[in-house]
Amino acid sequence: MNQLSDALTKRVQGDIMFDTFSRGRYATDASLYQMMPVGVLSPKSEDDIRAAIDIAGEQGIPLLARGGGTSQCGQTVNTALVLDNTQYFNDILELDVEGQRCVVRPGIVLDELNRALKPHGLWFPVDVSTASRATIGGMAGNNSCGGKSLRYGMMRDNVLSVEAFLADGSKHHFGPVGANTDPHYVSLTEDLLQLGQREATEIKARFPNVMRRVGGYNIDALVPRNTPNNLAHLLVGSEGTLAYSTAIELKLWPLLSEKVLGVCHFPTFHQAMDAAQHLVKLNPQGVELVDSTMIALARDIPLFRETIEEFVTGKPDALLLVEFAEEDTSLHPKKLRQLEDLVGDLGFSWSASGKNWGGVTPVTDPKVQARIADLRSSGLNIMMSMKADGKPVSFVEDCAVELPDLADYTAGLTEIFDKYGTRGTWYAHASVGCLHVRPVLNLKLDQDVKKMRAIAEECFDLVARYKGSHSGEHGDGLVRSEFHEKMFGRRMVASFAEVKRRFDPQVIFNPGKIVDPPKMDDRKLFRYSPEYRVPDFKTNLDWSDWTGSGGGFQGAVEMCNNNGACRKLKGGVMCPSFRVTRKEKDLTRGRANALRLAISGQLGPDALTSDEMADTMKLCVSCKGCKRECPTGVDMARMKIEVQSARIKKNGLSVHDRLVAYLPRYAPWAARAPFLANLRDIVPGLAKLTERLTGFTATRNLPRWSARPFADGEATQQTDPKAVLFSDCFNRYFEPENLRATVKVLEAADVPFHVAAAPKGERPLCCGRTFLSAGLVEQARQEAQRLVSALVPYAEQGIPIIGLEPSCLLTLRDEIPALLPGKDTEILSQHARMLEEYIADQEDNPDFHLPLTSPAPRILLHGHCHQKAMGVMSSIEKTLSRLPDTQVDVVETSCCGMAGAFGYGVETHDVSRKMAELDLAPAVRAASEDTLIVADGTSCRHQVADITARQPMHVARLLELALKR
Repeated sequence: MNQLSDALTKRVQGDIMFDTFSRGRYATDASLYQMMPVGVLSPKSEDDIRAAIDIAGEQGIPLLARGGGTSQCGQTVNTALVLDNTQYFNDILELDVEGQRCVVRPGIVLDELNRALKPHGLWFPVDVSTASRATIGGMAGNNSCGGKSLRYGMMRDNVLSVEAFLADGSKHHFGPVGANTDPHYVSLTEDLLQLGQREATEIKARFPNVMRRVGGYNIDALVPRNTPNNLAHLLVGSEGTLAYSTAIELKLWPLLSEKVLGVCHFPTFHQAMDAAQHLVKLNPQGVELVDSTMIALARDIPLFRETIEEFVTGKPDALLLVEFAEEDTSLHPKKLRQLEDLVGDLGFSWSASGKNWGGVTPVTDPKVQARIADLRSSGLNIMMSMKADGKPVSFVEDCAVELPDLADYTAGLTEIFDKYGTRGTWYAHASVGCLHVRPVLNLKLDQDVKKMRAIAEECFDLVARYKGSHSGEHGDGLVRSEFHEKMFGRRMVASFAEVKRRFDPQVIFNPGKIVDPPKMDDRKLFRYSPEYRVPDFKTNLDWSDWTGSGGGFQGAVEMCNNNGACRKLKGGVMCPSFRVTRKEKDLTRGRANALRLAISGQLGPDALTSDEMADTMKLCVSCKGCKRECPTGVDMARMKIEVQSARIKKNGLSVHDRLVAYLPRYAPWAARAPFLANLRDIVPGLAKLTERLTGFTATRNLPRWSARPFADGEATQQTDPKAVLFSDCFNRYFEPENLRATVKVLEAADVPFHVAAAPKGERPLCCGRTFLSAGLVEQARQEAQRLVSALVPYAEQGIPIIGLEPSCLLTLRDEIPALLPGKDTEILSQHARMLEEYIADQEDNPDFHLPLTSPAPRILLHGHCHQKAMGVMSSIEKTLSRLPDTQVDVVETSCCGMAGAFGYGVETHDVSRKMAELDLAPAVRAASEDTLIVADGTSCRHQVADITARQPMHVARLLELALKR
């Protein structure tokens, strides 16, 4: 390993990673497998790739090209040198708008490509559900399909040519035969075409006659035809086993901006499957399945709960989402009517009952369509959100049959599942007879591994009986390659091996996939191998919703199935640090993998408290975006608290962490002498002088202590309060004007309220947030208990608790119930409300009157990460809609980057600024002078002010400004 690392260091410019933690992060993909790589390289250029191929060949080390690492079948794991193309090798090389084509590097993400194409009215339509993280290189390797393949075809149909390195280091342009006259390439071409001619009859007899066939190599591309054979189509679907792609030429399509959706409800799953063959006759863009299991699971996920209520009527056993997109949009209403008529002709009616109940819900609102699309594309991961040890397992997932056979095939597969005492979860592409189905199994148990093997054998026999494809979308990898002989026959498998030998005689590229595979149930290759163990250990928070060691912490960590949703670069919040660095280390998935490997002893002793783990967690800003947006609910912010707590017990606190954590304890004293407390930023050079000691960067001013902090007695305590105001430390000591504004707003609305106060003689109440940020769980629990004791009497009377700082108030809904599980914190979490939530709740209250005028013609609103994670943003928008003649625009941002003390840290302030510059800072700079910038988060306001020189305000001050005098 050292020899390889040294050789690469001398010849490449990209990032080289051979440490155990980095290798562990690349040991898994979204499959059930784990293979520890030899090392990892993020290449910056073709020269880096050529050097890696040369060195790997010289040393006999396999090489694996990797994109987003979301393969379902184990294509992107191997005991090899992994080359991660996503960090640097990810640009558009050429765009021909008129010719509707482009050339891209393999590491570019599909969503990023389509964002670049959209202004030109074009898009690349192979719209896989993982579009936010799937790379074009990975999609070409898998021959990806997507939900609109009925109209646009598969990856193979949309790849025009490929530039690639062969295992001998030579580079060639693979495209239509005859275009490349290089002798080496011509010789290769002649051999391949001879194979195609020789095997043409066998290929015709054995290749399934279904659109969705991605198993084996596409040697049907070598069969004699009237048009030139295209050798790029042989590389598509080869899973990186034949060549290393460096540039991919794509066919582009006109972007159809408008579409309509018909949601067809069916009383039974079988009836839905039988209907698919009829629905496709209307020429829709796609027909997607959502079954009752997915509906039920989605209802339990905060991100999808409201969406389900929007488009699901009654209790269907299955839905078919039928999408139409026509160039002439005036045809859309007609298409929906035809769909409704067809469903009626099939015997379904809303007014009927039993097996005749059903109908079509039309969806024409683009926003609702987008939410449904997000839900549908998250289907795989919604299925994985089960918290028990048994999970839906991908191994017979995307077999494809012809549509007339779909209902009988699914019925037969259900019988197989029943035979082995399990059940399947279904969804996906009913329009092309390719359904994603995952039996629920616990692969930590040998008996369930044996069940998996038996189910696979019988399932593929069933597919063969219907002359279908055993691999209809997600490729072969380690799961299905073994079964090629069963599906194609021995002669075809020999032809696959011949192709592999001709391209890669030394077997350098991704060995063990498609050709010469291991057994799919070889447990040595499993993520949970027979040796997998997690010794019990003590944790500080409540993890009882999950199973396993650490009171359920193990199960919570293992919820990460490597689906990669955290790799998205736009939309939502997670994962803000990854959006800046593009490193697997700085990603929810990367952190979860490190945690799983650490607690199971695979990263060496004391890995959980090691410096490497601290570095893994360093750029996690605890935004909680993953808690809401991760389809399997991985809560890295909470997990980080456990890691910090364990590390503090081992190493103690730094001065920096102590200054942050104990702020609530020393704040009352600092507030008595604010001038002294602010000296650090007043005396020239003092910030730089204290930088190393305190850990606070000298490049930023710290928040200024107020000369007149908020006092509980500033508001008259009412005898019969209808609300209680919680005064957090940040607003009390640094921006008391926000609390005073809140008092005025509540008084203007004639709301009698109390200010929550600690018992006489005690310091003011605190939520414990700062202690949690440093991992001081016991101190946080003490603060939380004080706060709960003060507030529960009000909550028990149904009185709402109003707060201003999202990170503090929302602690009552999230961390405090995990610190102090029980009835008190449960009822308190139900009554904890942000100020704008409280006002939004009064919409139907005839006794609530808040007289408002327009404070400005336009407001630019930035949401705090915790507001987004806890679903509060809609309440802010509803409250601000009360303002007359005022346009409110919500900035689509991830984390602002300040994240409490993160943006002030010596080691983190630079990343903090880069986070802000992704979306927030440019939007603020573009806002007109008469636009008010609004942000509830203390840290958000400081970040905006520091970077843009604009002064944002809290919603409370905005409302005070808008009060009719």
